[in-house]
Amino acid sequence: MNLPIRIALFGIIASVGVHIYADNPISNYHYLADPAATADDETFYILTDSDDPAGSDGYTIKSLYGFSSKDMKNWTDHGIIFEAKREYDNINDIWASGIDIAPDGTFYIVYPDGGGGGVGLVGAKNFSGPWENPIPGNKKLINNWGGGLADCDGIGWCFDPAIYFDTDGSGYFTFGGGSSDSRPAAENNNNIFNIYKFNSDMKGFDINSKVQLKIGGPKAMEASYIHKKGSLYYLSYSTSDLRIAYGTSTNVKGPYTYKGIFMDNPNINGQNINAHNNNHHGIAEFKGKWYAVYHDRRLVKAAEHPASLGVANPEPAYHRSVSIDELTYNGDNLNKLVYTNEGPKQIANFDPYQTYPAITSSLQRNIRSRTDWTRGQPVKHVLTPYSTKESWIRVSGVDFGSGATNFIVTAASVASGNKIEIRSGSVSGTLAGSCDLPQTSGWNAYETTECAVDGLTGVVNQLFLVFKGSKDSTMGILEWEFSGAPSVPQSAYNGVVASIPGKIEAEYYDEGGARKAYSDEESENQGDASFRAEEGVDIVAIPEGKAVGYTVAGEWLEYSVNVKSAGDQTFTARVSSGSESSSFMLFLDDVAISDTIKIPQGADWDTYTTVTGNLKSVTTGDHILKILITGSYVNLDWIYMGEEPPTGITKQLNLGALEAESTFNVFTVQGKQVAQFKSSSLSNLTHKTQMVVEKPGVYLVKAQNTSKVYRVFVSKKGF
Repeated sequence: MNLPIRIALFGIIASVGVHIYADNPISNYHYLADPAATADDETFYILTDSDDPAGSDGYTIKSLYGFSSKDMKNWTDHGIIFEAKREYDNINDIWASGIDIAPDGTFYIVYPDGGGGGVGLVGAKNFSGPWENPIPGNKKLINNWGGGLADCDGIGWCFDPAIYFDTDGSGYFTFGGGSSDSRPAAENNNNIFNIYKFNSDMKGFDINSKVQLKIGGPKAMEASYIHKKGSLYYLSYSTSDLRIAYGTSTNVKGPYTYKGIFMDNPNINGQNINAHNNNHHGIAEFKGKWYAVYHDRRLVKAAEHPASLGVANPEPAYHRSVSIDELTYNGDNLNKLVYTNEGPKQIANFDPYQTYPAITSSLQRNIRSRTDWTRGQPVKHVLTPYSTKESWIRVSGVDFGSGATNFIVTAASVASGNKIEIRSGSVSGTLAGSCDLPQTSGWNAYETTECAVDGLTGVVNQLFLVFKGSKDSTMGILEWEFSGAPSVPQSAYNGVVASIPGKIEAEYYDEGGARKAYSDEESENQGDASFRAEEGVDIVAIPEGKAVGYTVAGEWLEYSVNVKSAGDQTFTARVSSGSESSSFMLFLDDVAISDTIKIPQGADWDTYTTVTGNLKSVTTGDHILKILITGSYVNLDWIYMGEEPPTGITKQLNLGALEAESTFNVFTVQGKQVAQFKSSSLSNLTHKTQMVVEKPGVYLVKAQNTSKVYRVFVSKKGF
């Protein structure tokens, strides 16, 4: 947590004159503290706690914020991804926490319960939540006063947990701080940290796995942190003289040999940027480079306090900001971290043709935000500009390629006259376009607006979204993106609205493109690209036709549906998964209508089965059905919403001579598409295959490549 160290140097703060409009810290509209870091192959993640509100003089901390980046320069602020009192009634203040990613892709956070009350655990498939406690009975890992799997083992300060997953998949957590008679902190004699190994199911830990992490070096205070480079483990910690020390071991549980100090109290050019106060750190590797996150007081020490909302002279000890710099090694030894205003170098160009949460930026001015939270769903983070002032966000290194034609923004606007200007080079630079926001009926009434832009080609080093309006905090911006051509409005696939009760083929998601009809982490179809090749949804071929595959938690698909009967109903889905943690949920007009449906693990992704669930209080009429992937690697063939799912009738077909393998669409005589399949060549002259339909009748089978139409009769037995 980093308890305050009050040193009589605050009187000289104003004379330091730190200029805040540099790339560090990563946010200048919030006071943030106690960062931890982790990364996967595509994204670097930072978890922080919050020193808001700006006027607070004390550690009243209820929230954990999440940030992520794919290029180490532009950061997406996901908002309050975990909030103590909203999520669990048995948590007090939530201070310095740790985060890491399990081998199955699940995010785990270990958090402290206030100032020493214990350590808890939550997990989520999506960085933005929702987070759940995996431990039976909603217990904590560690608790001084009962309700935990173990006690604090005599450690003076039972807090500052960290979590680490080893390269073999094993998970560990550490915690500790302060000093006690039985667990002392002293020069060359530090015994204030414990480490435990998680059970493989993450539902607890083996109490017998406990090791007291003893290490020499300067007197320890708190903030144990483990990372691994090669075969060597590094244990780092905050010292009582306000620096960060480390030791190494060939075993994650030690013993650790003290090596030295690698983070001095933050200073730049000989000037302290931390009010000579405490620190906290996190370390992670990303794309072959290592990075250290830390907090400082450069934001509250600046001549202008952007995060203070007009509060004069906030107390520096309790108003920290989070920064990041590249960490380097000399062999197995850590080099001293060099603190910078610029932050790390950008390692990849920014892709503007993806949809981003509104506060995705490398720099900001005069903005605020709020987090919209609904239990059981990922949070939404909303940008609320101070638009009567110079209010903007900046995005760096934006690669527009051959050129953008449109800017698309989803926002609520509770006043007239609000607009967003798109400028290159500077806040007053070349105007590429201006987007007037329509006034909406309320804060949660979002509308998507599309505006023409020009002059945005190649790599734009600095792109500014400038917010203009006659009154502050009257627009709430949810997300934005650019497109290279006018976007297509969302509509039913092939114009056919699915009926409920009825069957919905997963691959027949709505038209309209990314972030309107679907959300997919990759912009390309990673599977059978012959079907809807221009879309990013990953399609896989199966004997019965096609299915959606290669899914990742957080992705979603939408379908235009018409509900014929209201009330509670059931549904059946045909699915497969080779993973033990795959799952999905259903929403109707963004309101959850199902619980999380877990997919049984099969032998592989080619082994399909059916799962069932209940639908909650659906209403009649036209709606948008959303399928949200909450646990990665679901393959989804179809969903039948209603009491009796289709069993299907298989019809064997002899299609005669065809020039090549062909894809066929199956229609009723009324023109409704009900199936799709591919032919398979058995000889140079004959193509035979099978199709599956729900009920007997006459069907029209049309070849996509020749437009030839076959008239087929299907009996109850498929003859």
